[in-house]
Amino acid sequence: MAKEVKGGNKSEVKQNKLKGLSDAISGGRWITKNLNFFLFLTVLAVLYIANGHMVDKTIRNISKTKQEIKDLQYEYKTVKSEVMYKSEEAQVEKAAEPLGLKITKDVPVRLQPEVKK
Repeated sequence: MAKEVKGGNKSEVKQNKLKGLSDAISGGRWITKNLNFFLFLTVLAVLYIANGHMVDKTIRNISKTKQEIKDLQYEYKTVKSEVMYKSEEAQVEKAAEPLGLKITKDVPVRLQPEVKK
């Protein structure tokens, strides 16, 4: 019988707590009392979601920029190698032939400045 009394007391205490909680919630006092806290949590949730979207956008922009840099590096190396090839003496001669320009075999003449007396 002692066990029943203890068990009965526990169940009565639980029922009283649940009744008090339901009265507080149904009365609306609990919600209005904590309205500022709920608004604060809502603002935090919105900021958290917005921050996640901004991070995703930033990561996409970084990936896009990295790819553009790689493409520009490849283009730079290609153009540089073409310029180096076209600036070789043989290639310059080939490009100058249609213009009528030729490399002379004569030694260049050095001009001497006149000495004023």
